[in-house]
Amino acid sequence: MAKNQSTVTHLRGLLAVTSLVRGEDDLDAVLEAIARTIAECLGFGTVAINLYRPAWDDFQVTNVYGNPGAREALLGDARDLASWRPLLDERFLRRGAYLIPHEHFDWAADVATFVPDIEPSDDPNAWHPEDALMVPMRHTAGHLLGILSVDEPRSGRKPTDEELDVLVAVAEHAALAVEGAKAAADATRHRSALEQLLRVSSRLSERLDADEIFQSVCESVRDALGFQHVAVELVEPATGRLQAQAAVGWALGDETLSARMTLADVTPLLDPEFEVEGCFLLPNDEARRRFSAEVFVYRSKLNGRGPWAWNRHWLVVPLVDRVGATIGVIWADEPEDRLLPPRERLQALRLFANQAATAVALVDHVQELRFLADHDPLTRLLNRRVFMERLDSEAARADRSGRPFGLVLCDLDRFKLLNDSKGHLAGDEALRQLGRILVESLRRSDEAFRIGGDEFALVLPDTSPEAVRSVVARVAAAMDQAPEGALEGVRASFGAAAYPSDAGHPEALVHAADEALYEAKRAGEQLRFAA
Repeated sequence: MAKNQSTVTHLRGLLAVTSLVRGEDDLDAVLEAIARTIAECLGFGTVAINLYRPAWDDFQVTNVYGNPGAREALLGDARDLASWRPLLDERFLRRGAYLIPHEHFDWAADVATFVPDIEPSDDPNAWHPEDALMVPMRHTAGHLLGILSVDEPRSGRKPTDEELDVLVAVAEHAALAVEGAKAAADATRHRSALEQLLRVSSRLSERLDADEIFQSVCESVRDALGFQHVAVELVEPATGRLQAQAAVGWALGDETLSARMTLADVTPLLDPEFEVEGCFLLPNDEARRRFSAEVFVYRSKLNGRGPWAWNRHWLVVPLVDRVGATIGVIWADEPEDRLLPPRERLQALRLFANQAATAVALVDHVQELRFLADHDPLTRLLNRRVFMERLDSEAARADRSGRPFGLVLCDLDRFKLLNDSKGHLAGDEALRQLGRILVESLRRSDEAFRIGGDEFALVLPDTSPEAVRSVVARVAAAMDQAPEGALEGVRASFGAAAYPSDAGHPEALVHAADEALYEAKRAGEQLRFAA
């Protein structure tokens, strides 16, 4: 009857631990439940869980259930696998557990021990206070998740084969529970990352401030993925230099983000050998070998040790536009768990990088739309609508100040012939070339407009007839020096009028300048002023 009762108790313990496998994501609660269940259902006065810490490549006593003296002596103790190997020796292996008789091991050489207050017995099957029983908890992939250490059997005797079988079975299910809790925690974090990603995505349609979106990306990578230092840097088109746009952990003006780093410096890091899910993760020595020694490089503080640990690694994620060009990078550093990021976390980081690249494209697109509302898409000059508004505002200013302004209209001669003989692409290039010449020939206060097919206008505040002639002369000289073929066979005629001496209303001013332009064309002159 006693044996049957013992079997029922053992099975109850096995079922209790098995139930922990089902979706619990609180690892601390799982470990506490494992220790309590083994102690109460399998009859041990003390149960200690030594959990493997990937960031430190060691085993730490995270839970001690039962004897308060054992908890005080053991809790928090950490030791590497090398110090465990003498205990997990084949000579102590029995039915999947390691039973270490007191006379076969020198406990004085160990770091932290606890010897329960048990009276030794001459019975060879009695439990000795310096006996030890260890059971590995293994991941389904085979590596150690932890080690169960049990002591003070209530029976006062060494465990039987049947009891060891049950303990080993419970340890296997405990390992599954630990593995499941870690997987559930990772899944929760991944889900949180995706939720953060959705929030960032929603902001793309709500906010058109690129810096604000980049800052949101940095904060989301920190909060959802656990990197305490994150920066978004974009390439300056003119220089190729990387310029920090947003950051957390680092300050935009600090030494790390102020280094004169270019995309060419970063490109050697983007080697497919180190690519995972579109991110590039390099060991410190390898990254430094590939990087310019003249550029300041940040050194990680949250490092661990061992094969799973972050150890001054470099993590860089390129931002790529729609045509595949690299327009910037995201740097991520200081993982709060001191571990190399798993593939799922890098997937989420890649998605955040995609959102940052999308933000660049979206903001550029909106800025272009806003630009085109006021500018001609071909020449990039201000358009006719803005021209009429500017005339009104300049007339009002002149009326208040008594200071006149000039209007010059420009028309290309023989432009249709160029289109017919060379094609519309050549005609478009001629218009673009003239647009550049007009902008380069003006003073800072002057403005150029395209107001029709081959018609242009110049508004020249506080301008005398001599100043108008000077501007026209500069334009004509630049047209003569244009690249070969750009303005082939094309010349320009100009008509000028002054406000208010030639016309007292903006529309009348345009008419006066247009009449002067017509007279210049008819007479074969370069410039004519309104009569």
